[in-house]
Amino acid sequence: MIRIWLSGLLRVRGGRLLGTALGVMVAVGLLAALGGFLSTTRATMTSQSVRSVSVDWQVQVADGVHANGVLSTVRGLAGTRAALPVGYAQTSGLASRAGGTSQNTGPGAVLGLPPDYASTFPGEIRVLAGRPQGVLLAQQTAANLHAAPGDTLSIKRAGLPAVPLRVNGVVDLPLSDSLFQKVGAPPQSQPSAPPDNIVLLPQKTWHTVFGPLARARPDLVHTQIHAQRSHLLPADPAAAYTTASGSAHHAEVQLAGTGLVGDNLGAVLDAARSDALYAQLLFLFLGVPGSALAAALTWAVAQAGAGRRRREQALLRTRGATVGRLVGLAALEAAVVAVLGAAGGLGLAALVNRTAFQAGTIPLSWALAACVVGTLVAGATVLLPARSDARRVTVASGRTAIERRPVPRAAWWALAAALLAGSLAVFHATSGTNYALVLAPEGTPTLSVDYWAFAGPALLWAGGAVVAWLLTDLLLRRGRPVLQRLFRPAAGALSGTVAAGLSRQSGTVVRSVVLLGLAVAFAASTAVFNSTYRQQAQVDAVLTNGADVTVTQPAVGPGAAGKVAGLPGVRHVEPLQHRFAYVGADLQDLYGVRPASIVAAGRLQDGYFAGGTARALMDRLAHRPDGLLVSAETAHDFQLHPGDQVRLRLTDARTGHLRTISFHFEGVVKEFPTAPKDSFLVANASYVARTTGSKAAGTLLTDTGGTGQRQVAARVKHVLGPSAHVTDLPTSHTVVGSSLTAVDLAGLTRVELGFALVIGAAAGGLVLALGLAERRRTLALASVLGAKGRQLSGFVWSEAALVAVAGGACGAALGWALAQMLVKVLSGVFDPPPDHVAVPWAYLSAMAGVTVAALAVAAWAAVRHARRPPLTELREL
Repeated sequence: MIRIWLSGLLRVRGGRLLGTALGVMVAVGLLAALGGFLSTTRATMTSQSVRSVSVDWQVQVADGVHANGVLSTVRGLAGTRAALPVGYAQTSGLASRAGGTSQNTGPGAVLGLPPDYASTFPGEIRVLAGRPQGVLLAQQTAANLHAAPGDTLSIKRAGLPAVPLRVNGVVDLPLSDSLFQKVGAPPQSQPSAPPDNIVLLPQKTWHTVFGPLARARPDLVHTQIHAQRSHLLPADPAAAYTTASGSAHHAEVQLAGTGLVGDNLGAVLDAARSDALYAQLLFLFLGVPGSALAAALTWAVAQAGAGRRRREQALLRTRGATVGRLVGLAALEAAVVAVLGAAGGLGLAALVNRTAFQAGTIPLSWALAACVVGTLVAGATVLLPARSDARRVTVASGRTAIERRPVPRAAWWALAAALLAGSLAVFHATSGTNYALVLAPEGTPTLSVDYWAFAGPALLWAGGAVVAWLLTDLLLRRGRPVLQRLFRPAAGALSGTVAAGLSRQSGTVVRSVVLLGLAVAFAASTAVFNSTYRQQAQVDAVLTNGADVTVTQPAVGPGAAGKVAGLPGVRHVEPLQHRFAYVGADLQDLYGVRPASIVAAGRLQDGYFAGGTARALMDRLAHRPDGLLVSAETAHDFQLHPGDQVRLRLTDARTGHLRTISFHFEGVVKEFPTAPKDSFLVANASYVARTTGSKAAGTLLTDTGGTGQRQVAARVKHVLGPSAHVTDLPTSHTVVGSSLTAVDLAGLTRVELGFALVIGAAAGGLVLALGLAERRRTLALASVLGAKGRQLSGFVWSEAALVAVAGGACGAALGWALAQMLVKVLSGVFDPPPDHVAVPWAYLSAMAGVTVAALAVAAWAAVRHARRPPLTELREL
């Protein structure tokens, strides 16, 4: 009997079986594909973080301890690939003589490097001019001293005579922040910037120059051991961080107080692990709803044939089939659906993983998890309803053609209101100013996630579905006169019959409307979130780089702006002053701007400011020359209020000494192009130039119109020389911000939106087609009773139009609300947070077109059947 049942199932109900398996396939494929993405993303984050570090450990040798013993211990640790000693010394000042003029600077740092340091740690030093060995000046130091290779440099020593040396080259130190870190100090106690003046000496020369100083002033000289570690780490950033930090702690135990480990590798993995958790949250927020929607689609497809299944069970029971035998046959159908869906889903996921993510095979754990989910979906949508009908439905009721549905009671409306109110309450709690979805205390081995935030979107999904169901049901039960008037153009004199028929057998219509609404909401919210993510990734790159092409000190001379402005491809050059000012004892970056043009040139957003829009605050600076914008941290620390006088100390270019200059506090700036994340100041460039006696700009923001940035950057470097520090936007876009931002999510976006299109088309077309197929008998009987072909077509097209309009309207409203909630709750993904969401109208239009096309195809197929000879249809049924 099982073989006969299976054969008949495939022959008679093969289309419905395939539709149910398709729903399982979508659920399995989406879960497996996104699981593969998550695994690939974690491994990418780890590798990117590891590659960004040149010196993995900086071991500070304790005072009074011989460096050779610490060096030997570090080299003997498991996992150490290389270790070299580096001398650090403080100089009281530098002086140079070139072209008959003398230049002097303030205090600085002098490093003593072994001969093979640059080859061992290749990311630390970039030669700009001259030779890579010998006495090397940092780029900023060379600009301060107006020095070049071949000039004479004097290094001053506290209480000792200055030592003259010949400059051999000028270099850039890309990782100077970590190179000059305060080993062992917490992040808030680290220097805000590396020293202004840096000199690199060969190790022997350094010992000759600073050996006497080490004996006289040991507090000004110390040694570090720079180590390169093995990068054979787990793919997951959190596990890699645990391994790396554990190795650093083990090293400190072995050093037994003779050295303190500065774990640069652990620091970058510490940042990456929270980003990896955000990637997991993206999977949960965007992937799980899609899989749940695919499961709902499977249920709807299975429910479309519930009436026929009950009639078949009634027929089998009249022929002696027991409840156990009926349940066994249903289990066989569920197994066929599960096998087909799981196999198809894994094949689809493998294809997606290879084409969209350029990854290998799907991890076995994710494949098994997806198959388990597919099996559960098949069992829940096929086996459980059949088992319930077999135990509950009698033979007489199973042969009933008219669907009897319970009328929704007031309790359902109360449930919908409670779900929506709960969603709003959770959203309000999780969108507060100090709320953090992911809590990652610096240096701690574990992360905590507030999974309570998931309740907001989940409750909104559930509440929206219940409201859509209640409203559609209410329209079909109480809105029959309205529907009759709306259906009259298509159904003519049968418009009342069409409205009555939909009201009496509205289960399929309600399911189609709710499922289509959820599919549209999923597609819309996912598309808006992904579009907003791409928008903010671009904003983050612009904020970090400053413009399409940016030139920073020391290449910006008096005529540099004119040279750059005359290059092909350059539309506008905006000079930006960059000075340093003392706020009390705190040294901060100060940026002098031209208020009339900086908003457009710097692409400033309103979200960068507090207390007004970007244009409004720039207008304040324009109307008040001594106006000052300060960071939120500075405003809080110094208790500033609008209109307060702020006295800053800046270097006067005419005297070379600090001068006190009065400003007035006008507002708060939270972000600014090229500025640090914590404390900085923004002032009127003309006022800064007049009070300090210098119009020199520290940065040139170059607008290329969004095209040809790399080519323009190459031309700028050629014109300004090798010492120019030039960056372009495309390069910054791949490296700025968090490692999550650096991961290319284009593949994830295509996969999610592609699945959303499939689910939307299936929700509209497939479910409607199966529902109409169940009413072939009704249409055939109407034809026997004299209904014309145009009237039968009107019946079908009226139902399709109702599903399209009602489902689209519910989906649009729910999708808009979900998009707003997702962007707000996942604000930690965005840096900076968006002023507004980005709406991808092209994709939403495509979604609408595909859904309408699927509904039209389903209706057209039903009309074809309705126009067939009625006796032929009744004989087949």
